[in-house]
Amino acid sequence: MALDSAGAAAAGPWIRPTEVAPGLLMGLGWDEALARASAAPTFPCLIDERHAVAELYGLVNVPTAVWIDEEGHIVRPPEPPGSSDAFRQMNLVTREVPPAAAADRRARRQVYVAAVRDWIQNGAASRHVLSPDEVRRRMRGLGEPESLATACFRLGVLLARRGDRAAAAPHLQRAVELRPDSWSFRRQKIVLSDPALTSQLASTPEFWQAVQALGDKFYYTPIDMEGMPPPPSRPQG
Repeated sequence: MALDSAGAAAAGPWIRPTEVAPGLLMGLGWDEALARASAAPTFPCLIDERHAVAELYGLVNVPTAVWIDEEGHIVRPPEPPGSSDAFRQMNLVTREVPPAAAADRRARRQVYVAAVRDWIQNGAASRHVLSPDEVRRRMRGLGEPESLATACFRLGVLLARRGDRAAAAPHLQRAVELRPDSWSFRRQKIVLSDPALTSQLASTPEFWQAVQALGDKFYYTPIDMEGMPPPPSRPQG
């Protein structure tokens, strides 16, 4: 599922790309087999232009995974699926990630994919399925700032879709200020500010300045999962 206010024009090329760059994907944590199989689904894919699913499940970044069983119960709440902060060590000129950082992210990705396969095979008996109490403990509710941020984001997106990007800008900026942990809000703010950025990565100076401003904070919250390597003592980059 893609979360993109610009719809198919923005998300389509990423869902079914005409060309996959295995080298880039491998540098970001995929092994060769997964890299070549990625982003080429033959099944229908949801493009959530209104970010409704993000609101319902508390998604603030991509990629994010939620495990939902056949009865509709959440058995693992939103979490980054094997992603890490390795990208923060990327050379912004060459887009290269140091080998050690890429290998760490690749190891995390493989652990996560193996966990998903274990769940598919074993269902509720999978050691990675969490109890309802643990699911509730890990999920975060929304307070007043987060709710107001969502309202500002909705208004900004509505104005931008109507072509009034100037009017949209302050509302999108306010959404980011109220909920700085929502990188989805931030990326959409960047992309909606300029039509030329549609379908492009929001890898602009503004984005990287926000990443660098994190300091010791994580961009991707470390996953609490059996077999997952422990997070570094502090993010790097």
